[in-house]
Amino acid sequence: MLIDLAYGRTGLTVDLPDDRTTVIEPAYSPGLPDQTGAVRAAVRNPIGTPTLREMVGPSDTVAISVCDITRPMPSSTVLPVILDELAGTDPDNVVILVATGTHRANTRDELASMLGGVADSYQVVNHSAFDPSGLCRLDDTSSGVPVWLNRLWMESDVRITAGFAEPHFFAGFSGGPKMVAPGLAGFDTIMRLHDAEMIGDPRSTWGVTHGNPVHGAIREIAGQTGVDFAVDVTINRDHRITAVYAGELSSVHRAACAVAKRAAMRPVREPFPVVVTTNSGYPLDLNLYQTIKGMSAAAQIVSRGGTIVCASECSDGIPDHGEYKAILSEADGPSDLLAKIAEPGYRRRDQWQVQIQAQIQMKADVKLMSGCLTAEEVRAAHLDPVDDIADAVEEAARRHGNGAAVCVLPQGPQTIPYLDNQPVRREKQR
Repeated sequence: MLIDLAYGRTGLTVDLPDDRTTVIEPAYSPGLPDQTGAVRAAVRNPIGTPTLREMVGPSDTVAISVCDITRPMPSSTVLPVILDELAGTDPDNVVILVATGTHRANTRDELASMLGGVADSYQVVNHSAFDPSGLCRLDDTSSGVPVWLNRLWMESDVRITAGFAEPHFFAGFSGGPKMVAPGLAGFDTIMRLHDAEMIGDPRSTWGVTHGNPVHGAIREIAGQTGVDFAVDVTINRDHRITAVYAGELSSVHRAACAVAKRAAMRPVREPFPVVVTTNSGYPLDLNLYQTIKGMSAAAQIVSRGGTIVCASECSDGIPDHGEYKAILSEADGPSDLLAKIAEPGYRRRDQWQVQIQAQIQMKADVKLMSGCLTAEEVRAAHLDPVDDIADAVEEAARRHGNGAAVCVLPQGPQTIPYLDNQPVRREKQR
């Protein structure tokens, strides 16, 4: 069976045994025939708010939160429509904030790729979670999360988010309130949202919003800021828009998440000894840090003691920026990493990604094929390097017994399988 895996910009074709291989992909929806027209129609007919033309005055200042390069958000399609609706506003009063969270700043070329010509016509600012002068302090959330948010965002008269909804491995879903926090949050806020207690809660997982402590805190923070207008889209594997909603933040996000959930979350009857996954190709598989999402998708249905084989290009390396790489080097294996992160007072940037990786590895062996990481770099990250996906699957199947079933997630975390005897995965959208 020839299977095309999402890998880098070009993809990767593998040949696996067709008699015992199950392929699970998101339900495919074609892109809307007129994406720009669909976005314009949604923005001009918003849910629960006035239109932007009614809302924004000529002298108002406007901040728009957009995704960074690690998200395949079609900002170059969505953003011009929003800006057209602000035609009566002085462009000098508009700032586009790249919601980087703790990620590195996007380069000039990346901004041009993400935003198109907008990058040359408007002020574009990479958010920094680490610059106190660029942050404002708000009241703590009801659960005690300290709230620091981007100063330009808070000081603007009108605040707009532009994101896309897909299942998220601990926040439930991306888009919506995540465009405020962690996207535009300060480091202290992000650390609390991603600490060992929050990440370790079993409700902090794919597709769960009700009762999810991370999602609940994020939603409360977004409510504190007073988001005036939100746009959320859903996309298919070709990164084309399949649905778009605009208006009041919670209503918009809820509608987009319902579409994303129907497309992405697929039930299976029993776990698989071997699961092959990806990180959905470029730009999601830029680095190993992001690739933990694809591994987490596979971990939902791998047998305890099974094997996950992951194909991720990692053209940006581990990466070298952030602390993910450094934390991995501080312990000898997954159990030691979990013990270290659980120590009282432990507080490091990117510890959440290490915690999730270690939790996955406590359940299954994880093998990685990457064209841009050396075998030594993969081993230093506590993973097993492989050169060929088919060979790795064959070896794993032999180890688990002749005829061991194999599951393949060609689109990685764009498909979130779940065991249908786990009702938490079937939570209805509220």
